[in-house]
Amino acid sequence: MKEELFPFIYYENGKLKIDGVDAEKLAKEFGTPLYVYSQSALEYWFREFDSAFSSVEHITCFAVKSNSNLSILKVLGNLGAGADTVSKGEIFRALNAGIDPKKIVFAGVGKRPDEIEYGLEKGILMFNVESESELYTINRVAERLGKVAPIAFRVNPEVDAKTHPYISTGLKTSKFGVTFDEAVELYRKAKELRNVEPIGIHFHIGSQITDVSAFGEATRKVAEIVRELHSIGIEIKYFDAGGGLGINYNPSEPPVPTKALADQLIPLVKKLGCTLVLEPGRRIAGNAGVLLTKVIYKKEREEKLFYIVDAGMNDLARPSLYKAYHHIVPAIKKEGELRKADVVGPICETGDVLAEDRELPLLREEEIIAILSAGAYGFTMASNYNSRPKPAEVIVKDGKAKVIRQRENLGDLISREVLF
Repeated sequence: MKEELFPFIYYENGKLKIDGVDAEKLAKEFGTPLYVYSQSALEYWFREFDSAFSSVEHITCFAVKSNSNLSILKVLGNLGAGADTVSKGEIFRALNAGIDPKKIVFAGVGKRPDEIEYGLEKGILMFNVESESELYTINRVAERLGKVAPIAFRVNPEVDAKTHPYISTGLKTSKFGVTFDEAVELYRKAKELRNVEPIGIHFHIGSQITDVSAFGEATRKVAEIVRELHSIGIEIKYFDAGGGLGINYNPSEPPVPTKALADQLIPLVKKLGCTLVLEPGRRIAGNAGVLLTKVIYKKEREEKLFYIVDAGMNDLARPSLYKAYHHIVPAIKKEGELRKADVVGPICETGDVLAEDRELPLLREEEIIAILSAGAYGFTMASNYNSRPKPAEVIVKDGKAKVIRQRENLGDLISREVLF
């Protein structure tokens, strides 16, 4: 008897399995906390997304910030994915995973000259420029190298994505991008520079967006700019619609189908004659991964029940940062009484809470639980706060597991320090 939570993550005969492997066995073999990714789920979600845009020329650039493990990037690169990067380090990772540099885009408000130089030397597809100052810096670096930098401007379409304010990025008040009103003039200035070539336009309105109409509104607004640019002789070849399509963090809720997003974008982009660039991250990796953790202590008070686990906000920051919901299930399915409880970590912060007042089955000390939807913005946001080593990462497929990042040890914590 199989009960699916997410594709390739399910209960079978009462045991939680990830791509055919018992969660309890994984925890026993590799220890906890432990990030586990289903390769089959990664492939499933990439194809679900990418295939929705098959009727138009496009590049699906995976957002490396969501999950930057080399093996994850390699799996996606083998399927044809490019990379959406925001640092020299992310470009380095994508290239080392075998991703074609002509499928790499480079965004971010604070690109240093050495990062720009690195992108130019590696021959990436384009730089998504986020300010006039950055435009001139790119031109200077390119001139020094004797190169011409392919660019797009990141334009804020001033569309409310109706998501958490920390991950809403397309408004006038955002630190990202250039304003809608100044975009055309900046393209005119770029055209006059000898060492940059405007070839694209970019927007990104936020993350974890479930109302796809916001994408349609943003696309319509930015398409107006493209038509104006075409009329003044600036040929835009790439229309980068960013990422941000949300996932269902609760297995009982259906995900927004990617086709709904495609239906908003494709008709508009087809009319422009551009190659569509997309930057999904969470949509592909989020529900392909879980964080396994062990209940260390059970603490019961008159007004509160706490399950203290060995994973904390240093391992998974989203609940503490955003009050984000992550579904939590035991590795062995339980029937019977549910109790409201807080699932908390070992970090010396009151905010180290993974779930608050959550209806959960009664758990025992030493029991393994799984925090679902942890494949994106999980390990990439992990830290060594409280001098805690970072967890291991494992990938599984068809009942076989492989370590793709070793667990840190105490020596790793001080390996870069110098005692004087």
